[in-house]
Amino acid sequence: MDGKSLDILSDKLNKLKGIIPEAFTDEKIDWEKLKASLGEDINFENERYNLNWAGKSDVFRVLQQRTSATLKPVPEESYPENFSPFGGDKEGANIFIEGENLEVLKVLQKSYFGKIKMIYIDPPYNTGNDSFIYPDKFSESKEEYLKRIGEKSEDGYLLKEGFFRKNSKESGHYHSNWLSMMYPRLYIARNLLRDDGVIFVSIDDNEVHNLRMIMNEIFGEENFLAQLVWNLRSGSQAGHFTGSHEYILSFAKSKDGLKYFSDSNGGSIRHGALKKISKDNPESDITFPAGMEFEGENAEFEIELGGSEKEFIKSGKMIFENGKLKEPVTIGAGWAMRNQIISWLNGEETYDSKGQKVLKFYFNSQGILWYEKERGTIHPKTVLPEEVGNTKTGTDEIIKLLGKKIMDFPKPYQLIKFLIDVVCEKEDLVFDFFAGSGTTAQAVLELNKEDGGNRKFILVQLPEKTAEDSEAFKAGYKTIADICKERIRRVIKSLTPSLSKGEGGTEENHQTELELNDDNEIDEKLKKSLENGQAGYTQGFKVFKLSSSNFKHWRSDIIESEDDLNKMVNLFDTQLKPEAQEINMLYELILKSGYTLSDKILVPMGEQKEGFYLVADKLAVVLSRIDQTIIDAILKVNPQTCIILDNLFAGNDQLKTNTALQMKDAGVELITI
Repeated sequence: MDGKSLDILSDKLNKLKGIIPEAFTDEKIDWEKLKASLGEDINFENERYNLNWAGKSDVFRVLQQRTSATLKPVPEESYPENFSPFGGDKEGANIFIEGENLEVLKVLQKSYFGKIKMIYIDPPYNTGNDSFIYPDKFSESKEEYLKRIGEKSEDGYLLKEGFFRKNSKESGHYHSNWLSMMYPRLYIARNLLRDDGVIFVSIDDNEVHNLRMIMNEIFGEENFLAQLVWNLRSGSQAGHFTGSHEYILSFAKSKDGLKYFSDSNGGSIRHGALKKISKDNPESDITFPAGMEFEGENAEFEIELGGSEKEFIKSGKMIFENGKLKEPVTIGAGWAMRNQIISWLNGEETYDSKGQKVLKFYFNSQGILWYEKERGTIHPKTVLPEEVGNTKTGTDEIIKLLGKKIMDFPKPYQLIKFLIDVVCEKEDLVFDFFAGSGTTAQAVLELNKEDGGNRKFILVQLPEKTAEDSEAFKAGYKTIADICKERIRRVIKSLTPSLSKGEGGTEENHQTELELNDDNEIDEKLKKSLENGQAGYTQGFKVFKLSSSNFKHWRSDIIESEDDLNKMVNLFDTQLKPEAQEINMLYELILKSGYTLSDKILVPMGEQKEGFYLVADKLAVVLSRIDQTIIDAILKVNPQTCIILDNLFAGNDQLKTNTALQMKDAGVELITI
């Protein structure tokens, strides 16, 4: 009871909906459908099979709008702290970007076009309680809308997170709002995928039908791979049925280009068959006969199982002759693949949990039991296995890492790890632009830990504010982005100590060692491992934030008089904004030249203020000063392109002309800005 009189109009509409539900769209009457339902002779406009909604035309206007925004490095929030912005793969190829994801996707277009192997996103489900970015006035463009509510600066940069708003089911454009939010992001994301790339999108019953339609339109219905079912194992809920599952829609960039890469002998190598004994994984014995293969040198030698796995050998010795086990060895362990190993030893065909055929098992030089899979026979089931975890698993992971339940219903990292393992090889790049609490980052790091891989991640998360009465806010996390960054730091810390001992270790070992080391000691171990060029699961990550351009942009659209023109000319006495910093300018030019955030950056002349930057051995960037000594040094490294700030020539036209001629003679493209 709300104390108000009967809403006669709503009452009539509800009654009409009960009689003719097909005449309603987004809770509003569709007059063409109503007339058709009543038997009137009517021809629908643009009659064809397609998905349309209020504001769809605005979506394509948004897609055509270019951005001048950039990403600035934030070393103090990277891990380890004050991570050098220079260096390459060993120094922070993992990337976290804080900012509005549509704008970030546009910024990344040139640098990461066709470079991402896998995308996973967990977007808002449009339950009526979630918030996201959408225009609330469909008669205006998104550009006009953002300027009206004060969320854009004069140069068009999205300023803050205040344009998040709740999409209530009472809205007349309830489904349209969600579609207008999702479409441009998916459209641009497709461009970032490799030809053999795959995208996974989590969703529930609220929008799964619409998501399938727009993904059919963007990716092509012929590139649909699967609609996976994930068991939530949730408790009872209101309604006729208990909602105990969600979906993960999967599409390929191109089904024809999709293939599973393999090593030279046609298989895909993994380890993890041998596990530490625990209460949940009790010991059992398996005897390996003489003839078991060894991966490595073809000679006679003896090895022990490495690290904590030494205790596993029950009888016999691991003596190898000509690459094969010389005598039987019995090993007792809490096997991860006991049944598969027994089947293989009995000469039977065996498959792992994802349906991949296991070709053989063998030992490596550390005494770890590895197995080789036939990558071409991968057939994961559309109903995901229990091992991928559920909502309780995801919550427990957050509590274990951060001490409190500060996120509702986070996905378990095992789920994302499963998907990555299905489609990615050891050097692939994984992208998540609805990063949330950072589950995807943990999945990448944990999988790298398991198989020695060197996969990288790029995560994007808006600094959406946490509610002041939430556990997250009370714990000091002011934004969702803060939670995500801290989770990644703690995952890396939990994995770093075991690396220093040269062991893969187990989760229990990681946690024990983490408790025995203070943060500073762990930070130093990680820095040392990165300096030594060690890859695998000990990678750090660089933080970047969406920012307005460091360079001024000519705005002809605001010039309405001679006075306006004079003001604009005076503004361009220098092309740099007053707040522009050199390192920020460097990364903006890197991105806008098509290089990536993890490309190697060298300072060939020692100090950057005294010389130039060399990016990926191909791009020279001069931002501080220019003279013949610097020009000679640039020509010596012979880059493809050289970018120099025009005002560095300071009216020295002769130096500028000579520079252009020398660069041309050397085959170096010169760009002055």
